[in-house]
Amino acid sequence: MILPIVFAVLAALGPAPGAGETKTTIGAVEEALLLPWGVALPARVDTGAARSSLDARDVRIDGGEVTFLLPEQYGGLSLRLPLYEMAAFRTAEGEAVRPVVSVELCLGARRIRALVSLNDRRYMAYPLLLGRSFLADGFLVDVSRSHVLKPACKGIRGRP
Repeated sequence: MILPIVFAVLAALGPAPGAGETKTTIGAVEEALLLPWGVALPARVDTGAARSSLDARDVRIDGGEVTFLLPEQYGGLSLRLPLYEMAAFRTAEGEAVRPVVSVELCLGARRIRALVSLNDRRYMAYPLLLGRSFLADGFLVDVSRSHVLKPACKGIRGRP
């Protein structure tokens, strides 16, 4: 008797938030492209990290811009981007303040604008860490898998 009432109420409320939303499944490790340069970076997907982080060397802040180098094994490019903010992060050593920039990444066939902190990650296994702020843009993580997606964004130099 109560069950039909419950179904009627749920039907009247409509679909749950996010219902019908298509999410892309990714693994614990994926390859991302840093756009527009087309630099391939192995990325660790970390649901425990709030924000994403990019391996950056020789970081210099000049007014509202940040200049940094990508590691040599990923092209060693010198990049200059607008500073989005300086943000405090918890680290194993305590707390650190790091510059944050906005970058465009290609993951699978999706181009996504993401905020990343710039940090020397030379002792980490992956130069790019994708945190919850990135994953909230429609991704599900299957930690039992890796390399689920291949970069397939259209219009990238040297790519279809």
